[in-house]
Amino acid sequence: MGSSHSTNKKAERVVTPQKESLTLPAGTRFGHYEILGALGAGGMGEVYRARDTRLGRELAIKILSSKLSNSKLDVKRFEREAGSASALNHPNIVTIFELGQVDRTTYIAMELVEGDILRELLRVGPIPLQTVIRIATQIADGLAKAHVAGVVHRDMKPENVMVSRDGLVKILDFGLAKLVSPNADTDTNALLDLETVSSSESNPGAVLGTLPYMSPEQASGLPLDFRSDQFSFGSLLYEMVTGKRAFPQQGVAQILAAILRDQPEAAAS
Repeated sequence: MGSSHSTNKKAERVVTPQKESLTLPAGTRFGHYEILGALGAGGMGEVYRARDTRLGRELAIKILSSKLSNSKLDVKRFEREAGSASALNHPNIVTIFELGQVDRTTYIAMELVEGDILRELLRVGPIPLQTVIRIATQIADGLAKAHVAGVVHRDMKPENVMVSRDGLVKILDFGLAKLVSPNADTDTNALLDLETVSSSESNPGAVLGTLPYMSPEQASGLPLDFRSDQFSFGSLLYEMVTGKRAFPQQGVAQILAAILRDQPEAAAS
């Protein structure tokens, strides 16, 4: 998402890829898609602007990194991203068109969103209150849809929210999402990493999510439900209003301790 991205590009424009690192140069035929250009790269792979040669429409293609293709866990997470989002039909959740494979490369085809990720909007400081309200309302609507369906996102952060040029908000990247019963305890999986947690979901008690947007339950490796997403959403809202992270501490241990014990500085002080 990003400069035009659908689920991850400019939205995953979090990391701007270097030309030499890209797998698919412009003009490449990838199955029935034609690659038009790179949108960005992230931990799971790369996102491209592409044209569906059968339907004649432009969309975003996210491909799983070749380095992760041999990992059953990473492939599962990639497939979960497509499955979780595709099951949620809502204007504020990125639309998934297809999960497929070309040769040995797994990919997700999704809608192309012209705009910027929330992280880009935050780089200049606090967002005007009226804009915050418009963005926050749409994020809340999208999350509510997911939660009613029993899907907990588990990785709400500025990099996973896209704002289109006309102000439409899209929630991206359901790679860490968990399907839970509305009346049952959620999972005890977790995993930890200063940026995004990445693996060992078979390891109960680990920590899954992204610092510093984790809920206390995530930080403790406890079972999660929709309230965890609400806490992370609160952190996003705080950052949009103040221009500062709710938990600005540095270092994994310090951030985890702050999430578990501290209250964010008052927004209006």
